Amino acid sequence: QLQLVESGGGLVQPGGSLRLSCTTSSFALDYYAIGWFRQDPGKEREGVSCVSNDGRAYYADSVKGRFTISRDNAKNTVYLQMNNLKSEDTAVYYCGADNKGCSGYKWALGFDSWGQGIQVTVSS
Repeated sequence: QLQLVESGGGLVQPGGSLRLSCTTSSFALDYYAIGWFRQDPGKEREGVSCVSNDGRAYYADSVKGRFTISRDNAKNTVYLQMNNLKSEDTAVYYCGADNKGCSGYKWALGFDSWGQGIQVTVSS
């Protein structure tokens, strides 16, 4: 089973920063669009950001100007740098892959190879 692995979550105070990483040893990420998603209990998974296989980045309005997605193909890793974190950013974060691009990322459509998720908690 092809699966991504997330890391880098944790507890941070409002205004703080975290960097999430998404990687796998199962396949080469550079052929895929990679998205970051988050989910609160009882809510649907929502798209946060996506980077296409040619490096174009997309962001949800709620994180524009605060989050930056990037990919390092040499390390087979995609990062999500999260700055100026707010309490409403608290969620379990997942990464997923789509070989067709980022068009469905806002609704997590078309993505698979989901990781197990990682908790991000923003609290004082």
